[in-house]
Amino acid sequence: MTELVAQSPDDAGAAPETMQWESRTRRMMLIYLPLCCFVLILLFPFYWMAVTAFKPNAELYNYKAHSPFWISSPTLGHIRHLLFETAYPHWLVTTMAVAIGATFLSLVASTLAAYAIERLRFRGSPYVGLAIYLAYLVPPSILFIPLATVVVRFGLFDSPMALILVYPTFLVPFCTWLLIGYFKSIPYELEECALVDGATRLQILWRITLPLAVPGLISAGIFSFTLSWNEFIYALAFIQSSANKTVPVAILTELVTGDVYQWGALMAGSLLGSLPVAIFYSLFVDYYVSSLTGAVKE
Repeated sequence: MTELVAQSPDDAGAAPETMQWESRTRRMMLIYLPLCCFVLILLFPFYWMAVTAFKPNAELYNYKAHSPFWISSPTLGHIRHLLFETAYPHWLVTTMAVAIGATFLSLVASTLAAYAIERLRFRGSPYVGLAIYLAYLVPPSILFIPLATVVVRFGLFDSPMALILVYPTFLVPFCTWLLIGYFKSIPYELEECALVDGATRLQILWRITLPLAVPGLISAGIFSFTLSWNEFIYALAFIQSSANKTVPVAILTELVTGDVYQWGALMAGSLLGSLPVAIFYSLFVDYYVSSLTGAVKE
């Protein structure tokens, strides 16, 4: 007869503790460690910009005596030079005006196009939506040559208005495709009830569809504002004078003299230029996430 060996209380408690430790280790290796690496890689450029922006020139050009990853004597000289000795505030205002204007035009056009394609259901509407999205895949490096001819003929060359009218060429296709998917998640029954009550299509769009599509509109607005703020090729090709340049182009063309790079001012300009976009994201991040998870459920 086989004897059964009694298990001590210490051995019984050891198994759950071992399983818990293995689960915690597995979670650490598969989730938290990759996330930490991702966050480190993602935030390191911003850390480098901040360190360079507040580091004096003596430390910038002498890595043998000073660590490149830390500041011994912080200074505001680069930011002071950028704000008071260059036209950076004017560049910032111009960039903000261009981004807001292009975002507004893109949202208006995208909303009307997406609503017509998804709700009116005319013949060939799916193919129209696909064609609009395919237009987004055309690289700007190909389009800026014919667009330059159009801009010159309309007398808009070297004017911020040229950028406001040109940026929607690559903003509208993606925003339309994004809003089509969001309008598709809004129940049709809401509009059918409004049509029965005698409402027009514009009244339905303004009073029913748009209030329910606010997260999608904010998501498209964030996308449009960010691309307009960071756009470089069109701003470089269509703007020539220093006063009308946007921040991405100005800090590269105005703060570099020959082969001399003003690294402190360059990084300070990049750091200050990234703050509006970061603030914009932080204010509307909840709406942005909700637009990715869906709209109104039936």
